[in-house]
Amino acid sequence: MSEETKERSLTREVQAVQIPSGDSIELPALTKVRITQQLGGSYTVMTPYGLARIDGANADALGPDIAEEQSSSCEQTQSEPLADGEEPDEEAIWQQLKNVYDPEIPVNIVDLGLVYSMAVEPTEENMNLYKVIVQMTLTAPGCGMGPAIAEDAKSKVMLVPGVDSAEVNLTWEPAWDQSMISEEGRMILGLV
Repeated sequence: MSEETKERSLTREVQAVQIPSGDSIELPALTKVRITQQLGGSYTVMTPYGLARIDGANADALGPDIAEEQSSSCEQTQSEPLADGEEPDEEAIWQQLKNVYDPEIPVNIVDLGLVYSMAVEPTEENMNLYKVIVQMTLTAPGCGMGPAIAEDAKSKVMLVPGVDSAEVNLTWEPAWDQSMISEEGRMILGLV
């Protein structure tokens, strides 16, 4: 059994998101959990209450080894601001979106084909500040994790230098299907 999937006890009380409902739950200290997925800076854990997602900001509750790993790989600080009039790097925004995962699927939202569009626009208040607008969907309209995934996408986009604000909108048109998954995503899921 790998160290990652080994059962461990939470070192403190922690807020989590229940999967697939998307409801916020509080997991008490000493709750036994098993990490089932660790992608994009968040952790999917099996608990006595079912699956839950623990945000990277709460990685310390999973133990000192996870907290240390999270802090060494974490890129939570924004770089220096851009020069006046310089737009945020669109490739950097796409790379940040590739750090967002559905907690039940080991493929990022870009390679799953969930991101329909991304636009960078100057803000109305200041032409030197930029807003990113993302249109995305989910694999199923009833997925309760939608708001949590959208918020994760927004927070990752906000890390890109020059991004002053971000808006992530969920849409159901066109409906998502497996044909939208990238070749890389298909390989990860064993669909090739």
